[in-house]
Amino acid sequence: MGGAVPSTPRNGGGETRPKETAEYLIGTFIGRKSFPLSSDFWQKLLELPLSLHWPSHRVRHACETFAQNNYYTRHLAKIFIHLACCLQECIASSGAPSSAHFKALNAAYISSIFLKYIIENAKTDNFEELQLSLDDNESVPSGFPKGQSVESFLMQSVLGFIGNVDVSSVTYLLHCELLNLMIVSMSTQLRSPSGLKEAHPFIETAMIQEPSLAVSVIHRLLLNYIARPSSSFGAASYSVFSDGSSTGVLQRVSSAAVNLMMLPLSLFGSPSNDGTIRLLADSSLHFLLILTYCRGSYRDFVEGKSHGIAILDPSLRENFVGNPYSKALQNAKDVEFDRVDIEGNAHIGPLVRLPFAILFDTLGMCLSNESSVLLLYSLLHGNADFLEYVLVRTDLDTLLMPVLETLYNASTRTSNHIYMLLIILLILSQDSTFNASIHKQILPNVPWYEERRLHQISLGSLTVIVLIRTMKYNLSKMQDVYLHTNCLATLANMAPHVHRLNAYASQRLVSLFHLLSRKYTKLVELQSHKIQIDKGNSVGADGLLEDVSTELHIYTDFLRLVLEIINAILTYALPRNPEVVYAIMHRQEVFQPFKNHPRFHELLENVFTVLDFFNSRMDAQKIVDEWSVEKVLEVIITNCRSWRGDGMKMFMQSRFTYEQESHPEEFFIPYVWQLVLSNSGFTFDSSKINLFIVGPPKENGFAVEEAQLQNGDLTANEP
Repeated sequence: MGGAVPSTPRNGGGETRPKETAEYLIGTFIGRKSFPLSSDFWQKLLELPLSLHWPSHRVRHACETFAQNNYYTRHLAKIFIHLACCLQECIASSGAPSSAHFKALNAAYISSIFLKYIIENAKTDNFEELQLSLDDNESVPSGFPKGQSVESFLMQSVLGFIGNVDVSSVTYLLHCELLNLMIVSMSTQLRSPSGLKEAHPFIETAMIQEPSLAVSVIHRLLLNYIARPSSSFGAASYSVFSDGSSTGVLQRVSSAAVNLMMLPLSLFGSPSNDGTIRLLADSSLHFLLILTYCRGSYRDFVEGKSHGIAILDPSLRENFVGNPYSKALQNAKDVEFDRVDIEGNAHIGPLVRLPFAILFDTLGMCLSNESSVLLLYSLLHGNADFLEYVLVRTDLDTLLMPVLETLYNASTRTSNHIYMLLIILLILSQDSTFNASIHKQILPNVPWYEERRLHQISLGSLTVIVLIRTMKYNLSKMQDVYLHTNCLATLANMAPHVHRLNAYASQRLVSLFHLLSRKYTKLVELQSHKIQIDKGNSVGADGLLEDVSTELHIYTDFLRLVLEIINAILTYALPRNPEVVYAIMHRQEVFQPFKNHPRFHELLENVFTVLDFFNSRMDAQKIVDEWSVEKVLEVIITNCRSWRGDGMKMFMQSRFTYEQESHPEEFFIPYVWQLVLSNSGFTFDSSKINLFIVGPPKENGFAVEEAQLQNGDLTANEP
């Protein structure tokens, strides 16, 4: 192909066959001859139904040829301009069927193919291979604003269509293709070691769009996510560049169910087993995450004289432009509740308004998907109104049950997925109303909990059980300090508000102390042993001793935290928690070794005060038969009513809050792209990814080595 494209279509006894015409036009598009924007070639290319059957090696050759010739033809920039102009027409007609709609569909689809190949294989840091500028003598359409860059015109038009044209049976496919194109255009981040380097022309252009446009885009993406429009797999479809024998390597199936790309040449995933796809909802979610976690722009765009790339003027570095999409998500309001700001701080300008109730329910249904978890985190952490809405819901199990079930199945999830869920619980536990309400909601059963049957258990008790189980799993498998800290911080926030903690949860809490104390004791013994060894051999001993000392310090803090949790329950909620008293009495021997320990004795004073009180009440009972669980509990419950807390030492409550670091994009940009690659079906040549480390291939793609989620700090605030 490439230079061997015939100058005219081959005729076969009369009219030109569509297949041959399509082959000729695609061959011409990738060839060396440059066609001006005004040429009728573009109309022929974009209006023709494409149905080629090309094997994968030929598709790759076509992309290679295009990339070479684009330096001279600037056909990528030109097809972008035609796409933008068509979209302007579509916006003006509110998405009604038209020739412009069909041409935009083809332009978005074709440009995605070749744009992705160029991004994947670019050799320059500023992606000059894109060649987004036009020759000075090139005449441009009347709709192309004078002085505007190609990428700016494209981005304004694509985002304008996404934000302003409703999704319908007519526009569904075009919305899908434009979202695909946007994800491809922003994949330049995958080529950058940090994702933060300045030469991301499409991202930088998106960041400087008007706030009103950003609001309309975020509004549309969220509506797509919650409405989850689907399209039947067998709906009107046509193939592009397929090999005839199977699903095409560059084939459009139904509503873009399978889109193209190079090696393995499928961009977005195939339909689900029920014959429908949710591509629009999934693509909308991933594009929203990409947009909202981009760093704001430092760039005051100056039209580049070299290859049309916008150049950063160093003198304008302090002119920082924040991320308008992140701000739009943070300021989103419930359409059902238009509260007047009594402090006079009403938001000026357009706002995203959508039904929080439907968003809440949709998130509850989708939390098994890691991308949905990140959206929930983004809303709870960034949007005060949505957090407040969640906290006043009486059906918190809608969100918490899928969160807890996923934590229960931690062994099948990524560590970052687990971290995000734990941070969500930590954010919620910062509210005392939440901590109280989850103990009032009773669950008839928990079908996914297999270790034992849990009947008539409170949501709060289940949360305690799952958090402790997660810690025990971490101790045996992951041994991640950050995970322990998050679990204990959430338990500490919940502790003063615990109400009728059930027997199993109470046992697990005491068992956790015992487990950590055994680990602590072993570390003390190991440290003592190493000190003895060090006296006779100093080679490499300092480092080993330092490692043990560090781990010992960590477990000392963990033990103190567990004791603070138990203290908070005994100090502020003992009368309401007889099962906790029973569990402590039943295993009181586990506390004895630490009674006089200098790091723990003050926290254990209250525990032994409680033990002394209830042990004395037990001794005062004249029981002829042996004690049973029921009889012991009866005595405890009776004496809980008369408990006054005499002799208890009051400690300040430790309240833990989650605070995101000052540059969260350093973690979230790689994380978002890991989600896109793992969950959307979008593929990228793993050998070209510099944003994060790519692990060995998996059956369904390639693995990524997860960045540890150290994106925020826990802060203990004393009241």
